[in-house]
Amino acid sequence: MKSKTIIFTDKEQAELIEIDLPDEPGPSEFMIRTRVTLMSMGTELACYRADSEVGSHWHGWVKHPFFPGYSCVGEVIKVGVEVENISIGDRIFHTTSHREYANLPIPSDQVVKVPMEVSDDEAVWSKLATITQTAVRQAEHAMGDTALVIGLGPIGQLVTQYLRLLGLSEILVVDQVSSRIDLALAHGATAGFQGSAANAKDFVLEYTDGRLADTVYDATGHFSVLPLALPLAKQYGTVILLGDSPHPSKQHLTPDLLTRQIRLIGTHNESLPPMHSYWTPIRQQRLFLHYLKRKQMKVADLITHRYNPSQASHVYQKLNQDRSNSIGIIFEW
Repeated sequence: MKSKTIIFTDKEQAELIEIDLPDEPGPSEFMIRTRVTLMSMGTELACYRADSEVGSHWHGWVKHPFFPGYSCVGEVIKVGVEVENISIGDRIFHTTSHREYANLPIPSDQVVKVPMEVSDDEAVWSKLATITQTAVRQAEHAMGDTALVIGLGPIGQLVTQYLRLLGLSEILVVDQVSSRIDLALAHGATAGFQGSAANAKDFVLEYTDGRLADTVYDATGHFSVLPLALPLAKQYGTVILLGDSPHPSKQHLTPDLLTRQIRLIGTHNESLPPMHSYWTPIRQQRLFLHYLKRKQMKVADLITHRYNPSQASHVYQKLNQDRSNSIGIIFEW
């Protein structure tokens, strides 16, 4: 059988092609028909541009042809004879790339059933929500802490909602785009600053009693922001580097790291240190789905655009030129 699939054939070249797929899943596999996929905008555009520096993990990862995407909700349509606990008709979140059909193995730490109470548009955020949850866990917040989130794309918006759940006293946000700030304020941010982090120090001082933020999240993925984030953390504070630049050698530290003893933590994907070993990716995904069921997190209104996969070439080209008005990009299969 044929499965439509989005592929990057070369630098800044996206296409929708058909690939061959076995008609039947293997004995320990099940087949899903995709309903929606979510673009991880920062990651996928970096892969689309393919201009990462030699020696970075991006350079070793992105090889053409490249299959982008890792957030999918689909319906089970066939199951192998050895598969248990998965039935035809189940909705599944999984981390396969943007494609129409897929055969998935059991067991898998990248597959989770979607509860009836959670929509496709909500469940498809599970991977990004888990990446974000991993970062927030490593910050080790205490009730009453203050935090600053720089960059309000998909990751920054999710960080903001997790911080609200943790009971922080101030959740400050910074972005260049007013609509992104408005959305974060609607989801729990306590104050927003429109502009560059380079000009945000007085704003942060105002809302932290002159102490600066206990924790600063750099969720931009741009190499220029880290040296702007470090001075906005209080003495002995923490900076979480959550955005992943394809040009890491251009990131620079400031004297704050030593003179004010800032703790700098880099987080990547869903990897947690041993002290958090209980929180596997599956457990974090299930917790996110639990929050959605109880209406404690809201992600459907983060979706700004919907497209047919046949529009992929146009979509990536357009976003590569300007993504300022985009947050959640959905492909409807």
